[in-house]
Amino acid sequence: MASDSHAPAAAIRPCTATDPPCPIAPLHNLPIPPPSHFAHLYKPNAINGKTIVLGIEGSANKVGVGVLCYDPISSTYQTLSNPRKTYVSPIGCGFLPKETAWHHQAHIVPLIRAALNEAFPNELNPEQHLSAIAFTLGPGMGGPLKSCAIAARSLSLLWKIPLIAVNHCIAHIEMGRVATQASDPVVLYVSGGNTQVIAYSDGRYRIFGETIDIAVGNCLDRFARVVGLSNDPSPGYNIEVMARKHSMDKPLKFVELPYVVKGMDVSFSGLLTFIEELTRRREFIKDDEERQSENQFTTADLCYSLQETIFAMLIEITERTMAHCGQNSVLIVGGVGCNRRLQDMMAEMVADRGGTLCAMDHRYCIDNGAMIAQAGMFGLQYGSTEMVVKLEDTECRQRYRTDQVEVVWRPKTRGKHA
Repeated sequence: MASDSHAPAAAIRPCTATDPPCPIAPLHNLPIPPPSHFAHLYKPNAINGKTIVLGIEGSANKVGVGVLCYDPISSTYQTLSNPRKTYVSPIGCGFLPKETAWHHQAHIVPLIRAALNEAFPNELNPEQHLSAIAFTLGPGMGGPLKSCAIAARSLSLLWKIPLIAVNHCIAHIEMGRVATQASDPVVLYVSGGNTQVIAYSDGRYRIFGETIDIAVGNCLDRFARVVGLSNDPSPGYNIEVMARKHSMDKPLKFVELPYVVKGMDVSFSGLLTFIEELTRRREFIKDDEERQSENQFTTADLCYSLQETIFAMLIEITERTMAHCGQNSVLIVGGVGCNRRLQDMMAEMVADRGGTLCAMDHRYCIDNGAMIAQAGMFGLQYGSTEMVVKLEDTECRQRYRTDQVEVVWRPKTRGKHA
C-alpha cells in the first residue's frame, strides 16, 4: 500500500530496537528460579507473565534508557527499545562532569517517555507493565551518575516497583553475552574510562589484566583533541576514519611509538605524551600538504600508528589470558570495541588459535540503557541481594570494580585458571 505523504509526523515512531529475541539456553546460566521464589521482590506482568525491566545508563557522556523483556514461554530476552543521547563537547575539549550532568538532566525524561512509547505503543499507562527499574550505580563520573540515579529513584517511588543497582562493567559483559550468544568468553573491555581483560571463575568476573594509568578510550580522545579532530560522533571514531586512509595502494606511514606491556597490564600515558610531542615537531604537517621529505608525517599517519600500536598491546594481553584460562573465544565490549580495525586484528589472532571472536556494533558496544536493563534483569530474576536494593542503599560509586560483584546467575564453577 502506498504511503501517505501527508501523514502527521507523530505517526512515524522511531525504532531503536531492531534485534530479534535472544534465547537464554546458549548462555549456560543457572536455571531461572520461578518468580514465586522472589514474590517479595517483584511481580511479572499480570497479563502475559513476562518480566520487563527499564534500564537507565548515564555514567559518562551518553545517557540512555532501554526496556528489556523476558518471555518465559520462549525463554528469550528481547530489547523493546533503546534510545540514547550523547553530550558532544566542542573541538579540543573534553566533557566535564557538571556540563554532562546538565545534559543528562535535560534529556532523561524525554528518553524515558520515548523508550516506553516505543516499547508499548498506544498504551496510556505503559509503566504498569514494568517489574523493576535498573540504573547504573557505578563506576563513572559523579555528576552524571547521580543525575540518572535520582531519576531511577523517583520512578521507583512513583510507580512502586523495585530498584536494581547495576555495575556498569558487568552490564557491558552480560549484554555482550546475550547479544552474541557467548557462554564463557574471555572479555576485552575497552572504553573511555576502562581497559580490562576479564574471565569468569568461581562466581565472579576476574580481572587478569588492565591499564595501570589511563584507559584506551581516554588515550584516543585526548590525542584527538590535540590534533583538532571533532568529538562528533566521537573522537575515537574520527581517529578510526583517518586511519582508514591506509591501503595497499596508498599506505600511510607507520611512526614508531612506545609499546608498553608490563606482564598482563598495559600503560598508555607515556605513549600519549610521546605522540603529543610528535605533533609539535617540524616534521608534522597537515594532511592536505605534500610531503617534502621521508621524515615528515601527517595526522592520518599518527592516527594509523596509534591504532596499530595500542591495539597490538591489547591483543597481546588478551591472547595471554586466553592461554592462561584455556579459553578459545573472545568477546569485545565497550565503546572502543566498535572499532573495526580492533575487531579485525583480534579476529586474526583468535583464528590462529582456532577460536571464535564475538563482536558487536555501536548499538550495544556504546553505553546504552538496554545493557543496564539486561544485567538488572539477571539480578532481579536470580534474587541478587547485592543488586536489588533499598532506596537508602543507592548511593553512587564512582569506583566500583568488575570483580566486586557476585555473579549469582552463573554456576560457581572453578576454572582451571583459578
